[in-house]
Amino acid sequence: MKRLERLQKILAQAGVASRRKCEELIVAGQVEVNGEKVTELGAKADPATDVITVNGKPIRAEKKLYLMLNKPKGVITSANDPQGRKVVTDFLHGIQERVYPVGRLDYDTEGLLLLTNDGELANLLTHPRHHVPRTYLATVKGIPHGTSLEKLQKGIELEDGVTAPAEVEYYDVDTEKNEATITITITEGRNRQVRRMFEAIRHPVRKLKRIKFGDLTLQSLPRGKYRHLTQQEVQDLRNLAAQTHKVHK
Repeated sequence: MKRLERLQKILAQAGVASRRKCEELIVAGQVEVNGEKVTELGAKADPATDVITVNGKPIRAEKKLYLMLNKPKGVITSANDPQGRKVVTDFLHGIQERVYPVGRLDYDTEGLLLLTNDGELANLLTHPRHHVPRTYLATVKGIPHGTSLEKLQKGIELEDGVTAPAEVEYYDVDTEKNEATITITITEGRNRQVRRMFEAIRHPVRKLKRIKFGDLTLQSLPRGKYRHLTQQEVQDLRNLAAQTHKVHK
């Protein structure tokens, strides 16, 4: 049984170019499937059985990679940056395949970041309907009262709507520095969400680190280093996305 996918998606996943650039290659008549030129963007093929060539050269099915990086602070969550700043892929020494971040950690946030070239899994993990939990350590200015944390637990109004309920608890309190470190688990991936949630209760974040994604933790992975996920870890992520989707239906 053929497993048909859009041609531009197959080309992009094989590392030929970005999906938009692959669309341009198709329209320009530079792509053939089983010896026949294809110029329609709606065309589909089976990457496992069809012979797909670009300018006469067959594409190579790209090996799927699943990586965990302990992202340092002061690094862009992107595969490249027009301004020449350091990006997360700069830390992937020895990785030849093109991989992309799963979601984002902002410039000043450090910690657990997943990268992959498996677009299907990336979508499962980041799509709002799947509610995959992410846990952060947030060091904030001042020491929030329990009633303030309860607001975060119930959901708090931000400019883009009320947040989903979060799990929040004290991790450490430093009265001399007048700051507290809080663990917070959210199931959404809004831009700068954790920072904005604490700003909403008037305790701005001084330091933020993601320590958990689903059931994955950094364990002893040093800052700026990466490792490959095991097959079991990848399967567990798929299962978790499916489970949380069912729970929130």
